Amino acid sequence: MSHIFDWLFSQYQGIDTHLIVLEFIGVFFGFLSVWYSKQENILVYPTGIISTAIFVYILWVYGLLGDMFINAYYFSMSIYGWYFWTRKDDNNQEVPVTKTTKKEHLWSAVIFVTTILFVVLIYKVNDKFDSWTAYVDTVTTAIFFVGMWLMAKKKLENWTYWIIGDLISVPLYFYKGLVFTSFQYFLFTIIAIYGYLAWKKSLNNNHQTA
Repeated sequence: MSHIFDWLFSQYQGIDTHLIVLEFIGVFFGFLSVWYSKQENILVYPTGIISTAIFVYILWVYGLLGDMFINAYYFSMSIYGWYFWTRKDDNNQEVPVTKTTKKEHLWSAVIFVTTILFVVLIYKVNDKFDSWTAYVDTVTTAIFFVGMWLMAKKKLENWTYWIIGDLISVPLYFYKGLVFTSFQYFLFTIIAIYGYLAWKKSLNNNHQTA
């Protein structure tokens, strides 16, 4: 067992202790955020803000620019989502889970393509296309940007984007040396599947009571 732990955490050799502690804290609050999202709980946003703020700093130190911009975007979208989720309709009811409209699918495509072009530009300017991970990072950034936007608008399909992005991120972050983060995305994948099922049930219940 000790050999397994030595192998798992060997990638943290030479890393400042405060970065390891911050990563653990960020992972913990990130896990809480995804869990609260599954529950349609407004606490998804304050916990998410804490996690993303921490990871903006960590990823800046690591030089992972695409990942850093993901978390900076999450931070800003968390503020928007916090506002959107607390809105009330004419009957003083919270905003319900809904399906993505054709117009929103179009906007999702626009966000996806725009994000890829933006991240490619950032990587080119900073000469960061030095590994295959940079290309994968570009795609996952676009996937998560769309997922976060749809989640802030309480759209069921946000979970599809999270599941795809999480599945890609598990081996990607492990390869990059962020073991805790890799494990976080593994848990995220599981929660996202349950989140999709829970939101779909909520959507069906809303239709039945409408």
